[in-house]
Amino acid sequence: MDILLGLQWGDEGKGKVVDFLAPQYEVVARFQGGPNAGHTLVFDAVKHVLHQIPSGIFRPQTQNVIGNGVIIDPIVMKKEIEKLLAQGIEVRQNLYFSKKAHLILPTHRLLDAAQETAKGVQKIGSTLKGISPTYQDKIGRNGLRIGDILLPNFKQLYQEKKAQHLKILTEFYQHDLSSLESEEQAFFEALDFLKTFQLVDSEYLLFEAQKNKKRILAEGAQGTLLDIDFGSYPFVTSSNTTASGACSGLGVAPRHIEEVFGIFKAYCTRVGSGPFPTELDDEVGEAIREKGQEFGATTGRKRRCGWLDLPALLYAIQLNGVTQLLMMKADVLSGFEQIKICTHYQLPDGTKTQEVPYDLVQTPVSPQYQTFEGWGELHADKIQHFDDLPKTLQAYIRFIEEATQTPITLVSYGAKRTDTLLRQKLAETV
Repeated sequence: MDILLGLQWGDEGKGKVVDFLAPQYEVVARFQGGPNAGHTLVFDAVKHVLHQIPSGIFRPQTQNVIGNGVIIDPIVMKKEIEKLLAQGIEVRQNLYFSKKAHLILPTHRLLDAAQETAKGVQKIGSTLKGISPTYQDKIGRNGLRIGDILLPNFKQLYQEKKAQHLKILTEFYQHDLSSLESEEQAFFEALDFLKTFQLVDSEYLLFEAQKNKKRILAEGAQGTLLDIDFGSYPFVTSSNTTASGACSGLGVAPRHIEEVFGIFKAYCTRVGSGPFPTELDDEVGEAIREKGQEFGATTGRKRRCGWLDLPALLYAIQLNGVTQLLMMKADVLSGFEQIKICTHYQLPDGTKTQEVPYDLVQTPVSPQYQTFEGWGELHADKIQHFDDLPKTLQAYIRFIEEATQTPITLVSYGAKRTDTLLRQKLAETV
């Protein structure tokens, strides 16, 4: 099994890469997160945004597995599937749901909004999709799983869970419940719809795939720096976004992991609150945002933009055991006369470090930059080999490789499938 995941704060371009690599794999499996993720793919002049479905869905020969580590919003899932069906994409035959994946209930979304509102100025920047409350119930051993919808007493189980949530919403938060009735109707309609799909014991499906020597690609959502344990806590997501999460989120043993593809942008972005050492809150940051169309695929929120953060990238590489780096959006930095990389942090006592502080939220760091010459505009139709890239972009790539001791085996310079340069090692591997 190979793993593909983001090394920053999410939004690195994982969807495009999974779609690009999918023909080389018989199985693509999503291992964590929920509808708070948005994977954007562009091909045949059409933009596709996936939220919960693995990005291999556009390849008819690929089995797509939603693993036990994922949490599923049936309403969002139904809409997502219907949109794909309307586009003529076959979904029913090659999409599998783990029975152990937990359900996002309508009251989970209400709890998410209530909890976020209660935080006031200290809010996390939640997508309000019910992610945190659903994972809270999972860890608290109170959740409902998609396999439960096949049980004869599911509605009773649902009503019991709903009653627990309503007690919190009314007595503690005094939260508005006016939307609940319509949400519930849509929820049960979506469950009936999902019953017509393949609900499976996905770990056994993957056991069988391994036994038959099928190639499996595990797809992560969000990014390493949003990991519940190793991210910029508490401004993180509620799941393990790192390589270890692929094992627990799919039921695959660590000894089966081969390549770990780490995706990063040529710069950095972040959505929501939390520390961002290299953020550019100026006209340069705005120019990157506009050129890169840095707006959330799920929420539409503006992404905060900044220069590449090497200490954070090194941290993510080490946490995940990354074997190959994939650099996205090199084209967005086209036209800048100077481009910077943060090589170190300066701590409040004046010392320099490449380590990410335990509490980055409370520890102010000053990024120390190295400046590079810009590379002008990239002409996608003229790029076939690494040597076709501008010399200054080649130097930028080689600097990152040397600093991380990890090869950059793919460079993306546009949104289309074809705007992608493969270098030798990735081509040999895949």
